[in-house]
Amino acid sequence: MLEIKNVSFSAQGRKILDDINLVIPEGKLICLTGPNGGGKTTLAKMIAGVEKPDEGQILLDGMDLVPLDPTERARAGVGYAFQQPVRFKGITVRDILNMAAGRTLTDEELANVLREVGLEAGEYVDRGVGNHLSGGEIKRIEIATVLLRHSKVSVFDEPEAGIDLWSFNNLVRVFENIRDKRESSLVIISHQERILSIADEIVMIQNGKVGLRGDRKSIFPRLLCKNDDCEHPCM
Repeated sequence: MLEIKNVSFSAQGRKILDDINLVIPEGKLICLTGPNGGGKTTLAKMIAGVEKPDEGQILLDGMDLVPLDPTERARAGVGYAFQQPVRFKGITVRDILNMAAGRTLTDEELANVLREVGLEAGEYVDRGVGNHLSGGEIKRIEIATVLLRHSKVSVFDEPEAGIDLWSFNNLVRVFENIRDKRESSLVIISHQERILSIADEIVMIQNGKVGLRGDRKSIFPRLLCKNDDCEHPCM
């Protein structure tokens, strides 16, 4: 379980996160949503260790992650996928998956993890990850690397960014599959209705604070509200 306790963060004289308190339960898919500039990506970077809070704690199964750098957090069980995955020239899909696993994977293991993200090993395993993959394909490869780390909590920052509709629909199915088959926690930052609709819980981050929060059945309709007089206007 991931616990965020009283986390605050300021940059360039502006408070980005203001006393955030949040619990990410084990085995749940949590979607963080809200207006641009509200603090969602900053919170994700706090969890991954890319940024460190000015105040507060980030606890994974009771262990404070704040003193740890991103590599140490990855070893502790935190996986993080960027909005724009890094591309490496001269490295194949097989190479990057082996690096993520920390060992040489068998052909069967490679096939299994690629199948889990909706890709066929025979078509992809020996392809380069430079400019030889589409945006949707490289996103799914990055998700496969996160899965291979067997992270306790995996954070995906706007995974839909920069991919076409067909790839996006496949990506949603990948997240549904992970949610249904794995016990680790998933945190997805997204504005997309399709992704919000598969969440176990939706959390609105707005003006650096936690706003609306609850299960998707109670929160999702409020986010879609188009009425100007709505008590809980959409994003």
